[in-house]
Amino acid sequence: MATIVVVDDEALNTDALTFLLVAEGMTVRTASDGAEALSLITECLPDLVITDFMMPIMTGLDLAQVLKAHIITCHIPIILLTAAQTDIGRQHENLFDMVFQKPCSPPDILRAIFKLINKDITTSYFQI
Repeated sequence: MATIVVVDDEALNTDALTFLLVAEGMTVRTASDGAEALSLITECLPDLVITDFMMPIMTGLDLAQVLKAHIITCHIPIILLTAAQTDIGRQHENLFDMVFQKPCSPPDILRAIFKLINKDITTSYFQI
């Protein structure tokens, strides 16, 4: 079972992603800012991180830079899911494995997650 950390300062976004991922049999841990996420990620070493860009205390870009700079966390794939900073995210392909602009399709997000964690898509609960 994969563990995913979802980072977003909007509870509605973390709740929606949690519902989607739990339905797929994944374990989900959430954080409301990058600093909280950093602590959580180093504690649980998830299979993947999904982060927003604009958040208080530490942005998604800052979080990705710290994670990719450390040997313990540099292997963890990071998906940027943002409303307005997709261009910045795409300029940092060394930090983000995938970049999505909100709103986006749940099947697209699931396909990306399955690809990054090497899970068989045919086992998906949703029709993707």
